[in-house]
Amino acid sequence: MSTYVYGIAANSHPALPEGMGGVGDPPRPVRILREGELAAVVSEAPEGLRPKRRDLLAHQSVLSEAGAAGCVLPMRFGSVAPDDNSITGVLAERAEHYKERLRALEGRVEYNVKANHVEEAVLHQVMAQSPDIRGLAEANRESGGGSYDDKIRLGEMVAAAVKAREADDATALRGALDSAAEDVSVGPESTGWLANVSYLVDRESAENFLAAVEQVRKDMPHLEVRINGPLPPYSFVEPGPAEPAGTVVSGTDTGAG
Repeated sequence: MSTYVYGIAANSHPALPEGMGGVGDPPRPVRILREGELAAVVSEAPEGLRPKRRDLLAHQSVLSEAGAAGCVLPMRFGSVAPDDNSITGVLAERAEHYKERLRALEGRVEYNVKANHVEEAVLHQVMAQSPDIRGLAEANRESGGGSYDDKIRLGEMVAAAVKAREADDATALRGALDSAAEDVSVGPESTGWLANVSYLVDRESAENFLAAVEQVRKDMPHLEVRINGPLPPYSFVEPGPAEPAGTVVSGTDTGAG
């Protein structure tokens, strides 16, 4: 039976609540594997596991419960090893790396911030700030809508101006938030958002970071700003040395969606 891995903790991590269930239907009992100074939160891996809502929530619930009692390095949804011995072998092989990450992330949580333009507001700003766009738009109106070529040219000018504003606003958002966090991890650009950034924040001073986000919303009302957290620090668990083939297979990212 293969083994599903939720996260890695110190051997001294408090025991989990008795009878805790994890992924699978019925939920597989969650247990702890120990190796030296480290431990792994695991369960049996159900066959044919897919990222269904029930199992995604179960994965996050186990991490939330375990993380409430102390630092846990979260694994992505779908992390599976062939058996228990494969996991304890990796814990032994990567012991120094995991212990360093546990020390670095103790008492920290992740907040993911995504931002995009409020379309009507940013178009108003673009028109107000560009005499060329404003002049061409006015000329098109006066001529009954403008020629096909004029309409295309206006659309291209507006699109270019909005694109430039996206870059400027992403930089401004980072400038306002980066200093309020301990570390930053930038998400992939092809997400449909002008900014997709994860922040590592001290749990006890998280209100300062949240206040900085609220200030961004006030200062930049033409942005839609979404925040998700606190989350386990998915984006800050740096990978260790390459593992033996077939040892652990990481699955779907549940961290900062």
